Amino acid sequence: MNILLLGSGGREHAFAWKISQSKQCSQLFIAPGNAGTASCGQNVAIKATDFEGIKTFVLQNEIKLVVVGPEEPLVKGIHDFFLADEQLKLIPVIGPQKLGATLEGSKDFSKQFMKRHNIPTAAYASFTADKLEEGLRYLETQSLPIVLKADGLAAGKGVLICESLEDAKSELTAMLADAKFGDASKTVVVEQFLKGIELSVFVLTDGISYKLLPSAKDYKRIGEGDTGLNTGGMGSISPVPFANEAFIKKVEERIVIPTVAGLKKDNIPYKGFIFIGLMNDGGEPYVIEYNVRMGDPETESVLPRIKSDLVDLFLGVANENLAEKSFEVDERTATTIMLVSGGYPGDYEKGKEISGFDTVEGSMVFHAGTTQKDGKIVTDGGRVIAVTTLGADIPSALAVSNANAKKISFDGKYYRTDIGFDLK
Repeated sequence: MNILLLGSGGREHAFAWKISQSKQCSQLFIAPGNAGTASCGQNVAIKATDFEGIKTFVLQNEIKLVVVGPEEPLVKGIHDFFLADEQLKLIPVIGPQKLGATLEGSKDFSKQFMKRHNIPTAAYASFTADKLEEGLRYLETQSLPIVLKADGLAAGKGVLICESLEDAKSELTAMLADAKFGDASKTVVVEQFLKGIELSVFVLTDGISYKLLPSAKDYKRIGEGDTGLNTGGMGSISPVPFANEAFIKKVEERIVIPTVAGLKKDNIPYKGFIFIGLMNDGGEPYVIEYNVRMGDPETESVLPRIKSDLVDLFLGVANENLAEKSFEVDERTATTIMLVSGGYPGDYEKGKEISGFDTVEGSMVFHAGTTQKDGKIVTDGGRVIAVTTLGADIPSALAVSNANAKKISFDGKYYRTDIGFDLK
């Protein structure tokens, strides 16, 4: 069958790499894709949010399955767009409808969902601009540090951890009264700060049953030792050593099962991935957030560990018989190191030629922010290349990832050499 994958990052290259291995995939198209996805299928110059452009392409190229990588098309309702169109409604879309995507699109919606279904999460309260004074009084009753979250999508920048009451009041005022994050902070969730170690668990569901994918941990800070500004992710490890069988059983029983059951109970149709951001607080799992797609760079560590045919699993989602599909995971460890542009996550230049791909041995190279120009592969984003290695354990896999990260070159290249430092 012909398959269309939407997106252009490292996550999408990992998806393209995995989908293209399936015997059920005749031709793979990626819209818009990057220089790496071009080696797995055919890139198409259509934005992932150009629904009309996507419709035309799908009909012209007899697309039989659409896989949505990023959250924005989902939150904007691409699945609903297909269902509402007579010509598209029978073409399966992997990714939830707009209502389900609200789990990521609105922090307040997701917190209410968790509360309603007794899913463990931090205590919270939500405030709008007209309730600012009430919010400021609420802050006075809370312990520090305290977390402020813009309700809507804010490109990963809408979460603030405030160490002092003065700082918390100032930031809440800036978010609500001064629209610090635009429409995203029309509502702000004020949340108890959870201490512990973060990790992510991924679920693929057809709305009835589910497959629990491998756990992963990513590293958000730009600097060694988890210091400096937050990024989209500087690397990831899968599986997470402290997420042992007993811990994952708690996650499954207390979070995954109630989440899938809660969606059904609330009449929220859901066909796709659920990314559950977790805090391990003294061996007890708490949900920090839901995302409605796979994470990046976690996907680059998780997908290489899935032995099963991904397209077959997607067809199980589409046909609501996912429970019948076999699912097998590689026991080895995957380590991913992200190479980024100089200056990232601040200002950075694009168009730097990338070389050294042909010298890489023993790793998979996933393109994130790349494009082709005048026959050369050049940088086209802040996060540029993800280097993933499968190995017997974290140290051995990281040694290979680091060795290959050195071999790939572009002007201003930077990467962290301490990914996984807290897990060895």
